[in-house]
Amino acid sequence: MRDEIIVRGARSHNLKDVDINIPKDQMVVVTGLSGSGKSSLAFDTLYSEGQRRYVESLSAFARQFLGNTDKADVDSIDGLSPAISIDQKTTNRNPRSTVGTITEVNDYLRLLFARIGQPICPNDGTPISSESIDQMLDRILALPERTKVQILSPVVYGKKGQHKKILAGIQKQGYIRVRIDGEMYDIEDLPELEKNKKHDIAIVIDRIVIKDGIRPRLADSLEMALRLADGYALCDVIDGEEILFSEHYSCPHCGFTVGELEPRLFSFNAPFGACPDCDGIGSKLEVDIDLAVPDQTKTLAEGALVPWASKTSNYYPQYMTMAAEQFGVPLDVPFKDLSKDQQDLMLYGSGDREFHFHYENKFGKVQDKMTTFEGLFPNVQRRYHNTSSQAMGEVMRQYMTELPCQTCHGKRLNRQALSVKVAGYDIAEVTNKPIGKNLAFFQDMDLSEQDSFIAKPILRELNARLSFLDEVGLDYLTLDRNAGSLSGGEAQRIRLATQIGSNLSGVMYVLDEPSIGLHQRDNDRLIASLKRMRDLGNTLIVVEHDEETMLQADYLIDMGPGAGNDGGQVVAAGTPDQVAKNDDSITGQYLSGKRQIAVPEQRRTEDHGAIHVEGAYANNLKEVDVDFPIGRLDVVTGVSGSGKSSLVNSVLKTQLLRQLNRAHLANPKVKSVSGFESLDKVIDIDQSPIGRTPRSNPATYTSVFDDIRELFAKTNEARLRGYDKGRFSFNTKGGRCEACKGDGILKVEMHFLPDVFVPCEVCHGARYNAETLQVHYKGKNIAEVLNMRVEEALEFFASVPKIRRKLQTIVDVGLGYITLGQPAPSLSGGEAQRMKLASELQRVSTGNTIYILDEPTTGLHSEDIKRLLDVLNRLVEAGNTVIVIEHNLDVIKTADYIIDMGPEGGDGGGQLVASGTPEEVAKVKGSYTGQYLKKILA
Repeated sequence: MRDEIIVRGARSHNLKDVDINIPKDQMVVVTGLSGSGKSSLAFDTLYSEGQRRYVESLSAFARQFLGNTDKADVDSIDGLSPAISIDQKTTNRNPRSTVGTITEVNDYLRLLFARIGQPICPNDGTPISSESIDQMLDRILALPERTKVQILSPVVYGKKGQHKKILAGIQKQGYIRVRIDGEMYDIEDLPELEKNKKHDIAIVIDRIVIKDGIRPRLADSLEMALRLADGYALCDVIDGEEILFSEHYSCPHCGFTVGELEPRLFSFNAPFGACPDCDGIGSKLEVDIDLAVPDQTKTLAEGALVPWASKTSNYYPQYMTMAAEQFGVPLDVPFKDLSKDQQDLMLYGSGDREFHFHYENKFGKVQDKMTTFEGLFPNVQRRYHNTSSQAMGEVMRQYMTELPCQTCHGKRLNRQALSVKVAGYDIAEVTNKPIGKNLAFFQDMDLSEQDSFIAKPILRELNARLSFLDEVGLDYLTLDRNAGSLSGGEAQRIRLATQIGSNLSGVMYVLDEPSIGLHQRDNDRLIASLKRMRDLGNTLIVVEHDEETMLQADYLIDMGPGAGNDGGQVVAAGTPDQVAKNDDSITGQYLSGKRQIAVPEQRRTEDHGAIHVEGAYANNLKEVDVDFPIGRLDVVTGVSGSGKSSLVNSVLKTQLLRQLNRAHLANPKVKSVSGFESLDKVIDIDQSPIGRTPRSNPATYTSVFDDIRELFAKTNEARLRGYDKGRFSFNTKGGRCEACKGDGILKVEMHFLPDVFVPCEVCHGARYNAETLQVHYKGKNIAEVLNMRVEEALEFFASVPKIRRKLQTIVDVGLGYITLGQPAPSLSGGEAQRMKLASELQRVSTGNTIYILDEPTTGLHSEDIKRLLDVLNRLVEAGNTVIVIEHNLDVIKTADYIIDMGPEGGDGGGQLVASGTPEEVAKVKGSYTGQYLKKILA
């Protein structure tokens, strides 16, 4: 058996006939500059070919369900193992998907609650139990003499003779009588039951006499009555106390019934367990008063009710005005000063009370009627749910927000499911605990001997799965966390934990930067998990930039030497020590310390004021008070789940967008945010795509394509032909190729084989028609310009200041290797974020802008981080404020001011641990960030 994967002639994307031997059953880290070919080697070559070979072993029928199986562009790969990709694709966006469902932990939890759960009446706290008929008989026959017993039958409908079935076979004994609708009868004297009427029937035993020979006959009669009554309920009365015996789980005092304890009862995705009001979602889309009435100091006449303050139609303003006047609601009083009844009337409507409404539209159509007043909230709900206009639905949606369901309070389950407890907790309370606390909870549960025996195999599976999640640094996540809210790194580590639990061997795992979003403290646990997978006999191919992960690798492959066309080669390969000694490797130079990101000689300390956040309580934040200095590079850090994003994105950014950018957003969960008066706007530079379709590209996003088209329109050839700027757009008729509508490619559907994309046979992928392509600028047509790398284009347009300035900013953020016409969806999250940064750098800065970036070093090599820091510092030098959420120590150590959140993740976080310069934070013993800073600053 081969102990190497032998790759020959790999040419995917920018790879230049790469030949390499990769050791198997080892942790192999592939690194290099952004765009150097790391993912092309790991994912587009190794994983793609491993997946294709597996899929091709299946039948044609099975292959149609398994997606694209294109052959990798490589001459040969020998020694390839079955491949599994663990990348950063976000998990299921379905609102019904949670951490518990995607890890299958919920399946075992549901089984646990179904098998050892104890129903507790939610009305009075009474434990509810169920018994078999034999158990009931034993208890009844052990009762004292002269105990009165009632066997309650199902409700009987008025059909002649039906009650006879209930009593059939019951031996005639003097102490057995029947109660029908409250009246007592001997068995011989039963009345006829009325048709179409419900009758409550009970078999009543006036007393139990235990004598020789009597007991067996009584037992037979009791058993017959119980079985005919469907075992529904059996009551006895002892000294005035009523006790319930039942085959079903039913409360003896209020009749609250749970039903069968089966796993489906505890699933919010099944009708048996889901909350009937929100259908198991846990939240409902409701009108938010903060969005619908954002400024309650305004009067009704001034447009306090924003959804009705229409600028295009006078219908709703007049509707509201007439209702207010006739119901006695003042129009010139601030909304906040109206009485509660007056506010409720305007928000929720007038009920049955009517008012006279007269309205004439601009076309002369008249409405004149007595009608009820609908109220703002019902009106917005109706116009959102019932409109046939997508545009109207989108307008109404901006006044609504997801709020916890008022019935289940966000727990997703119905009352029956939530009434069942294990160790004093219902299933929703268990899933609301962080994974780390759940581990301790299941290990320390105090159960009876019988319950322990039943639960043992279930708990073994639960503890194993939770332990794997804990090992990869996800102990702060709760099992009820919505899957759509997970970051790419969190989603990847969840899949990693699942694979660890599978205990497979002989597999090649390909991972894409698993350290993303991890604090240095948590990274150590992740590396230990990766080594554990390796030790099972697997090959790990890890695309990574984290220095500690590289140093812990068995084998290191450095791609480069540059990016794009300048990359695609193996610069160095070997152990980390061997790569560190290779002077041709930029990665090696950083590992050896020959290159480094220097600590600034001087921190910015000028006092330009600060943004004061007081009493922030979003998510796990615990009434946090913190200052963000203005005019500096502020870095917010802390362990995973410590509250960084909650503080910056949910609180600070939301409030600044509301106040500075006039964004229509709900009030953040904070007492106050102040001190931002000197700022003019906030710019959020996140990692969302710069465009959803291939028609969007870096040239269109940064608007440099407008300038390039304008330049082509000014050429002599274009003027002679009468071509304007629009002629050079591939999105409009005239200049584009109509055969492919400017796409440059055509999709050929292959049914059970993957779709094939072929270049358009008319324009051959150029996107434009022949006439447009005849226009040249400096010997290049418009299609050839789009195919240029940004670095080439910078040199090509060096004499055009407007274009040169925009292209220079793209190069400055480290994206000189991408082409101007590269489809937007093909850019990674980190590339998209830097493209947004480049777009912002093009604008003329006022010096009073606040920039917010969330982990901008994602996907960046140390050399790229160095370049990124230069760009961020340029923004700060211009007087702007830059706030960065980050774990990377190179960024943290260069900050002017650090805000360290923690001390732990989840419930153990949400507090300000330390703040100040890196040197000041390094002195704080309780700060994990400070501990790592102390080492590198020394």
